[in-house]
Amino acid sequence: MIPAARISAAIEVLADIETRRRPASDALKDWGLSHRFAGSKDRAAIASLVYDALRRKASASWLMGETTPRATLLGTLRTLRGLDVNAIAALCSGDRFAPEPLTAAERERLEAASLDGAPAHVAGDFPDWVEPSLRRLLGDNVIPEMTAMASRAPLDIRVNTLKAEREEAHQALVHLDMIETPLSPLGLRVPPGPDGRGPAVQAEPEFVKGWVEIQDEGSQIAAMLSGVESHEQVVDLCAGGGGKTLALAALMGNGGQIYATDSDARRLAPIHDRLQRAGVRNVQVRTPRGRNDDPVDDLDGRMGCVLVDAPCTGSGTWRRNPDTKWRVRPNSLESRLKEQQIVLDRASRLVRPGGRIVYITCSLLPEENDDALAAFLERNPGFTVVPPGDVAARGPEGFAERVRLTERGVQMTPLKTGTDGFFVSVLKRG
Repeated sequence: MIPAARISAAIEVLADIETRRRPASDALKDWGLSHRFAGSKDRAAIASLVYDALRRKASASWLMGETTPRATLLGTLRTLRGLDVNAIAALCSGDRFAPEPLTAAERERLEAASLDGAPAHVAGDFPDWVEPSLRRLLGDNVIPEMTAMASRAPLDIRVNTLKAEREEAHQALVHLDMIETPLSPLGLRVPPGPDGRGPAVQAEPEFVKGWVEIQDEGSQIAAMLSGVESHEQVVDLCAGGGGKTLALAALMGNGGQIYATDSDARRLAPIHDRLQRAGVRNVQVRTPRGRNDDPVDDLDGRMGCVLVDAPCTGSGTWRRNPDTKWRVRPNSLESRLKEQQIVLDRASRLVRPGGRIVYITCSLLPEENDDALAAFLERNPGFTVVPPGDVAARGPEGFAERVRLTERGVQMTPLKTGTDGFFVSVLKRG
């Protein structure tokens, strides 16, 4: 496909996402199935255009003075791709498969329009209704922080120290042009390329052998902040596919015992193969056998650490999943808050005296972080918050100086720490 045809295809996919309010991945998959002539490079390029447009949807539309899929993509070519009006006009020639030529108004906007005077939610590319929440956390830094959240994310991997050391893995993957992550001593990173594409790490022999796992640097650090030790009894209460379970197992050197469970048995499905590939021997997977089954009820009052990777809006991952920020609604937040109450109260019953809950979200919203913990502490006065500064001190070298401390936890952000937006708090039972 010629570049102009890829532009047309991206506009078509954006229109489908807007009309049907569906995930970008579903719209891209359906487009590929109905356009089988498009090769893998074409599909990847179209996906990159779509995700870039979703990252900068608000600012691109403001620049163009319209909110149509075409306007959003044209504005993105100008703001994020850095194309000038003549380069964009060359792509929009109106020839076969190319978008229609630029109108006089479009050309004028591309030449002269700017984001000067744009509201914060436009300049920072986030839904306007979350601005009060974000300002509680970020204050006057809301625009630069959220602009960083609207940038492309790198591809991070965690070296599995049960099988390899970072230097060893780095040498084996030298052809991928990776660098060491700035903070995590376990991470390697592929910076985002010009087209937004990353390498197929899952196809590498080192991945198949279990040397590495794909995991954002912030998620790696969140596992480190749990402070798990090799002799401990641990429950990963919202284990899902097992990313943090595997990280904990490596930190514990296959010692102690981890019980991995989740309220949704389907989310646990990938964990078994991942544990085997990684050489993990200290994890017991507890799969619920029905809606009302509690597979860890025999562990109440016995656990030294309960990890709660809580359900949340995912606002901290918007640079990776930019379509989700435009689909989230206030009622979605309300639903997540109820789920957080349930899972925190369940965790409290598992913790032994002197033990702890490690509460993690991939959210920037105080309602899901400090506020959720305040409500929990009111319901459970036997727990206290470990000072956030002490939690941050458990992180890698240089982390405590870069992370943002809140009243009850530590908040990572792309601008401050170069990671996804993770929140971590530790609650100790008296």
